[in-house]
Amino acid sequence: MTYYAGVAKPAAKFEPDEDSAQFAADVVSGLSETPKHISPKYFYDTEGSRLFEEITQLAEYYPTRSEHEVLREHGRAIVQHFPTGAALVEFGSGACIKVRFLLNAADKLKSYVPVDIAGEFLSIEAETLRKDYPRLKILPVAADFMKPFALPNDVADMPRVGFFPGSTIGNLDPHEASAFLRHAGTVLGRGSVMVVGVDLVKDADVLNAAYNDAAGVTAKFNLNLLRRLNRELGGNFKLDTFEHQAFYNHEKSRIEMHLASRKRQKVKVAGATFDFRAGETIHTENSCKYTPDSFRNLARSSGWTPLDMWTDKAGLFSVHALVLK
Repeated sequence: MTYYAGVAKPAAKFEPDEDSAQFAADVVSGLSETPKHISPKYFYDTEGSRLFEEITQLAEYYPTRSEHEVLREHGRAIVQHFPTGAALVEFGSGACIKVRFLLNAADKLKSYVPVDIAGEFLSIEAETLRKDYPRLKILPVAADFMKPFALPNDVADMPRVGFFPGSTIGNLDPHEASAFLRHAGTVLGRGSVMVVGVDLVKDADVLNAAYNDAAGVTAKFNLNLLRRLNRELGGNFKLDTFEHQAFYNHEKSRIEMHLASRKRQKVKVAGATFDFRAGETIHTENSCKYTPDSFRNLARSSGWTPLDMWTDKAGLFSVHALVLK
């Protein structure tokens, strides 16, 4: 494949390999619908992951540091809800950074099960954790945590605690979030505890600034998705003909991220051609915001009983403890 002006020039016929087939199918399906959309899970190639880490350090982006504050200041109170000898199962563990606040506070955990789709990266992180927490049995599971997966046999007889930080639940629409909580309950079993990071409703100016930073890092992160489509799926998106848009949707209580076409154009990707009107967008991400009560109600409707909630001092972010009775 050759490149010109930063745009991939596709081959005459796109032929996906085993690794890209699902990616291609999801992109073609999403761009064929009205409105057009692509799952946010495809943001995270190497560059996308690097840009997201840069986003978490921005002055405008409060969620990461606010959640860290909650976990650091209230870690011991959170782990009081953990059964003795429990296995802690993290859904979408990534770099296993936030879980360390809980591992440091909980001396009664017996095992930690990080679950992530990136198997090679997961193995590296698990080895580091084994060195840092020799008393714990570290049992990584390479799987898509949104789909059914089996826990290791070693934890079959242990009580279980789920961990879902980062307000990742906000990337799901409420019906999807409810489905995930039910799915997590099936994985963990009756009597399990679940700890969930949830971003709170706040002033729209604060929210809009967090996703439209002055340095333009979030815009680069959003547009990098098109670079990935060009590189991996034979696309011919011209990045300068699309622009980042992010705004707070009051009615749906969520930030929406889009890539808007600056003009009428045709784009090829994954062997298919798509027409874009001027101003038409690809919806790339939602970040739903909750009040304490609205999330508790969601949890109850999904089969979980709220136990406790903690927030940072500014009241920007919350961490909830739930139990499945």
